[in-house]
Amino acid sequence: MTAQRFATVDPASPEDVEAAVDAASLAIQRGRLVVLPTDTVYGIAADAFDSGAVQRLLDAKGRGRDMPPPVLVGSAGTLDALASDVPPYVRPLVDAFWPGPLTVVCHEQSSLQWDLGDTRGTVAVRMPDHEVARKLLDRTGPLAVSSANLTGHDAATDADQAMEMLGEKVAVVIDGGTTPGNVPSTIVDATGDRPRLLRLGAISVEQLDEALAEHAVTVETDETG
Repeated sequence: MTAQRFATVDPASPEDVEAAVDAASLAIQRGRLVVLPTDTVYGIAADAFDSGAVQRLLDAKGRGRDMPPPVLVGSAGTLDALASDVPPYVRPLVDAFWPGPLTVVCHEQSSLQWDLGDTRGTVAVRMPDHEVARKLLDRTGPLAVSSANLTGHDAATDADQAMEMLGEKVAVVIDGGTTPGNVPSTIVDATGDRPRLLRLGAISVEQLDEALAEHAVTVETDETG
């Protein structure tokens, strides 16, 4: 299978964007996989509520169910639909860094009918700062998205790299040019009384603490314990 590729989609061209989003959203509805650009690295996406598609995403990357994919959303308000018992300190983080390279791990809503893998009752959520990605999310709803690479390889920062690793496993590739860098999102665990750093990425601990200053809380790291 050869993926349908939309070469260098220009956000300034509504026709380009519409054609790419139409094809990608149709593929998602059919349970297929899509490669898309984000504000960090390229991602491979599946309908978050289609367990078969999510499993195909994990298989395409060579990952097990013990490494469930994060969920990308098109608006900050969707967090409340996916997560429960969201601590108050999450709001200033979302206000400061969404859309952007911050992933927040929360308790998932128990009523959700999905299977992202062995999540242990949590969901990792991010709102990307990328116009084409958000237009797709507005069309499809939440997407399970992981970096567009085979496990153990560097994340793709352009469509060619993604195609080389995953081209035969995806239905549509949206080429948005080269991403700003290869630094992934910062991941914060928000399942406890205090935010805990799980992965340092594009947002520093200092930036996180600055956003939290008015709430008299700081991010717990390995150094702070």
